[in-house]
Amino acid sequence: MIRKLSLLLIGALMGAGLVVTLAVSPWDATGTANAAGSDTYRHLNLFGDVFERVRREYVEEPEDKKLIAAALNGMLTSLDPHSSYLSPESFEDMTVETSGEFGGLGIQVTLEDGLVKVISPIDDTPAHRAGILADDLITHLDDEPVRGLSLSEAVDKMRGRVGTAIELTIVRKDVEKPIKVSITREIIKISSVRSKAHGDIGYVRITQFNGQAFNGLKEAIAELEKEIGSDKVKGFILDLRSNPGGQLDQSIAISDTFLDQGEIVSTRGRNKDEVKRFYARAGDLTKGRPLIVLINGGSASASEIVAGALLDHKRATIIGSKSFGKGSVQTIIPLGNNGAIRLTTARYYTPSGTSIQAKGIVPDIFVKQELPDELKERFPTTATTEAKLKGHLEAEGEAEKTADESAEDKEKAKEAYSPSYVPTEVDKDTQLQFALKLMNGEEQDVAFPAKVE
Repeated sequence: MIRKLSLLLIGALMGAGLVVTLAVSPWDATGTANAAGSDTYRHLNLFGDVFERVRREYVEEPEDKKLIAAALNGMLTSLDPHSSYLSPESFEDMTVETSGEFGGLGIQVTLEDGLVKVISPIDDTPAHRAGILADDLITHLDDEPVRGLSLSEAVDKMRGRVGTAIELTIVRKDVEKPIKVSITREIIKISSVRSKAHGDIGYVRITQFNGQAFNGLKEAIAELEKEIGSDKVKGFILDLRSNPGGQLDQSIAISDTFLDQGEIVSTRGRNKDEVKRFYARAGDLTKGRPLIVLINGGSASASEIVAGALLDHKRATIIGSKSFGKGSVQTIIPLGNNGAIRLTTARYYTPSGTSIQAKGIVPDIFVKQELPDELKERFPTTATTEAKLKGHLEAEGEAEKTADESAEDKEKAKEAYSPSYVPTEVDKDTQLQFALKLMNGEEQDVAFPAKVE
């Protein structure tokens, strides 16, 4: 019996931090197999014939395992942009990375010219404390050359049992000799939440909905109230810009943080009668204080669930630009030792019953974020959205639209485009600056503060 492990919200960017979280329920593989007709089995025989022909006659001897994995992935990716086959290695990496916690060194790495290149060390981790720097090239792990290893193989060697040590040999720019550093592995917690007090306004940014997001938000709110003074906090700004998504349960918990009651989200699969609804529990951690949510074209999936719930309940004012528009739910189905499949199994709907699939969340107040001149060539002139992904699930009612209506939608989208760019300097962050001024009363808009009509 194959088991359906969980529901998962895949972000706008494939490979973004995701994790498996919801309750386990059986999947009736037998019923699916029985439903297949004779035509299906004839086509499966065709697949077998082609597979054997490739094995026998391809110019170089192919690897059976890779051929089968590619065929599985091709079948799944033909369905929509978010369904795919995960090899055992990819499945393990996804599970580890999106849990938000693992035993390792605390560095983000890539592969460059056969060597492991450090993108950046994570703050307050063994690698950070050992002085590892961005752009360092790792040439050896415990005196074993990394050249010839895949990135996943190198990462596997750096991860390991907490308390064990590994020696890295590093080549650093402008340093003549290689550097050897011994680092002891620790539990690495990937923080997806950071916060800052802007006067008497609490600012919280969530970069992804991994397994640590909800706890991180609770801690951030508590720390901000302690720093500012619980009775002095004017309001909160929740920044979900360029957050590609993550776990469904985390998006529900984070929405619930700001709500006292009501539906948060519902999911509906192929059978329209199978509707799952998720509700808020009593207790708004922010005690009903004014709330602003920042979104942009990079805010997808779980981010859109939170923004949609707070928008529909009139709990928050949404500021920024239209979100990505990914309104589907993926299920991770493990295949024993053979990896897993990531399969789109449902659409999700905001409390008002609206699907944002290929549509996105439209902010209450549109604020364009300008790009610095030096970055303009690196960003597209139009938004990359779910609706532009090849093979995406259509928005409900999209097929019935006339050509004139579709052209009008495209023109509106062009006018409302703002790049998915979040400046590192607060004074250059147009969207955040507007939110702060709105909260401080320096700007006014009928949409703020949000209130039930």
